Amino acid sequence: MSIEEIIDNFEFLEDWEDKYRYIIELGEKLPPLEEKYKTEDFKVRGCTSQVWLVPHCENGILTFRGDSDAMIVKGLVAIVLAMFSNKSAKDIKEIEVEKIFVKLGLEEHLSPSRRNGLFSLVEKIKSYA
Repeated sequence: MSIEEIIDNFEFLEDWEDKYRYIIELGEKLPPLEEKYKTEDFKVRGCTSQVWLVPHCENGILTFRGDSDAMIVKGLVAIVLAMFSNKSAKDIKEIEVEKIFVKLGLEEHLSPSRRNGLFSLVEKIKSYA
């Protein structure tokens, strides 16, 4: 699912209870990450929950797989992966994450620790780019 589709779907949801349910559904749709990747090498620092990010690059295009041990965080990982996967390093560096988070309303509806964790994930992706 693309980030544009996620933004469109968010606009149809009226309250944050529905939006949180949708975020959890996005996480449930993420393919499970094999246990061999749930190591310190792939762990994202700065997240309260455990989050893992696995990069892959082929022909200059980066893709990412991710997972978390928390349902809502796994959904947030799915949103971030939709933003950054299947893009070149140049495109990844140009993505204005804050604008997307504001469009989704995540800036004002996430706890400070979740927001910090989300930005740690974004920084890790940009470091791979």
